[in-house]
Amino acid sequence: MSLALAQYPKSTIPVHSPDESFDPKDAESIVGGLSAPSKMPAWSTSISAWRCGVGSALAQVKGSTCEGCYARKGCYNFPSTKNAMERRYVALSDPRWVAAMAFVILRKSKRVPFFRWHDSGDIQSVSHLRNIVMVATLTPSVTHWLPTREYGIVRKYLAEYGAFPANLTVRVSAAMVDGSAPADFPVSSEVVSSDASRDAAVARGASICPAPTQGNECRDCRACWNRDVATVAYWKH
Repeated sequence: MSLALAQYPKSTIPVHSPDESFDPKDAESIVGGLSAPSKMPAWSTSISAWRCGVGSALAQVKGSTCEGCYARKGCYNFPSTKNAMERRYVALSDPRWVAAMAFVILRKSKRVPFFRWHDSGDIQSVSHLRNIVMVATLTPSVTHWLPTREYGIVRKYLAEYGAFPANLTVRVSAAMVDGSAPADFPVSSEVVSSDASRDAAVARGASICPAPTQGNECRDCRACWNRDVATVAYWKH
């Protein structure tokens, strides 16, 4: 399926704005609804991990961070979940998506002003990333975290549009377990599989995800959303 994502001129924002009088149900319908991962303190959105570009290739590579991908099994295979993720994928091409997503995020994030992009799936193109950036720009009271393995898309975006807004942390993920992300990305994440690799990550300045020691929940930790935390290391699972 070829997806034509909503696109806007470089120097403008969408005709719609997030404070437009959307009906909340209509806005959620436009974006396909949000997801609510139990680990997270905040709302998220997801599309199928089977639609990942780089991730789908890495899923076939032994020792990669996508081998045995959690988002290709378990509850992500429930028919209702698969239908919801496909609905969100199709919604990306709606020209109202940017304004509607900003509206929904502002409404949903009043209590906890954080948002995670893609608890399953990844960015699809430079246009998709551009639209996410526009959502972040339209929601300055919310801190956004976007994990991605799409190095090429991020590089193309930065070359064409420049830096990301201050409230959007694009955290580039390492491709291989116990490996690092490319050095040209100042904000990254990696996966460790042993005490030795954890200690090596800490020696490089990484912050270790505390979730495994606190019921597999973020709780008060917001390191992933914090661009001042250069690297977050997660335990392999």
